[in-house]
Amino acid sequence: MSGYTIIDVDTHITEPADTWTSRVPASMRDRVPYMDRDAKGRDVWIIDGKRTSLVGLTATAGVGDFLDRPATMADLHPASYDAGERLKYMDEMGIWAMVLYPNVAGFGSQQFLKLNDPELMLTCVQAYNDFQTDWASADSRRLLPITSTPFWDIEASVAEIRRCAALGHKGILFTGEPQKLGQPMLGDPAWNPLWETAVELDLPISFHIGSGNMEGGMTKEMMALYGNMATFTAGSVEVFLKNAIQMSDLLLSGVINRYPDLQFVSVESGIGWIPFVLEALDYQFQGNRVPVERPEFDRLPSEYFATNVYACYWFEQIAPRRLIDKVGLDRIMFETDFPHPTSLYGDEVHDRISTGLADSSDEERRAILWDNAAKLYKVDEPTADDLAKQAKLVGA
Repeated sequence: MSGYTIIDVDTHITEPADTWTSRVPASMRDRVPYMDRDAKGRDVWIIDGKRTSLVGLTATAGVGDFLDRPATMADLHPASYDAGERLKYMDEMGIWAMVLYPNVAGFGSQQFLKLNDPELMLTCVQAYNDFQTDWASADSRRLLPITSTPFWDIEASVAEIRRCAALGHKGILFTGEPQKLGQPMLGDPAWNPLWETAVELDLPISFHIGSGNMEGGMTKEMMALYGNMATFTAGSVEVFLKNAIQMSDLLLSGVINRYPDLQFVSVESGIGWIPFVLEALDYQFQGNRVPVERPEFDRLPSEYFATNVYACYWFEQIAPRRLIDKVGLDRIMFETDFPHPTSLYGDEVHDRISTGLADSSDEERRAILWDNAAKLYKVDEPTADDLAKQAKLVGA
């Protein structure tokens, strides 16, 4: 692919075995997440003495799928865990920049709650953010870290956001349903220091799917009855739609009224649900005369979305062909989710873009694939030297 045409707003780093053990004090090394090899020869992550995930479950791109997953780090696509290899893959695909999200700690740091030790939990968050900073240093213009937060401690979260912003992080990872994790609801004024810091530093806040309470859904009972893959399929859609619920909560929370410059991103949840949810919210909002009770609402929920919420799509074909105007052209961004089982990889990336945006103008394509993300994340443009090196690499 000659030239860079994509800014990819949702990808993941497969964390190396020493992500935490090499970055925490010696007194904590035996209590932080670590990688082990199980009896079946598979690399697994251990948190608080319990197996939490198979490494191969989050990095199947190019080497397998959810049913036939790789067993060890050595079996993975090297771009999943090696920053230099990631940049090579990006060059091959014509992807200029990638926004980076975690795996092991959950998509909102919630797995650290299992440690039940505030000092250790905070240290683990800081260590992960330091790892992201180190990883992105391979080319900090193109590899864009998002700050994980110790959301159970608002003061510590604010301090960590400030620390990481100074290191070049491009956004804030937060849970869209803090109340499910023992914390105040989104609209609670307790969160005001976090919102104020995000506005001050001009950093968007990401609600990545699966950032809340992941208990339930894909249960052992369902897997036994339906099979693992059918359960995973249903569970995937469930977590997509949980973001719809979280966005509904956000739009009626009053947060955007109080902080009209604050920007949110619904990550990896797709865009096809958005027109229905916004229409439903507006209908109920008007029919139930919400402003009578909440006079601070001077706009419809859909109007708050149009100025303060972004969403990302990857596999969808109907929504990008039929619903761009209903979602809002300047509110849509593109992702691949590399290297997850649900990700787009290789030729599929451009095939999905070509067919999904077949009816779009060049200006619309550029807005979705580049301009919206470049503006939100303040992405530097590639230089002439960058373009020449990429062209040479791909043989253009």
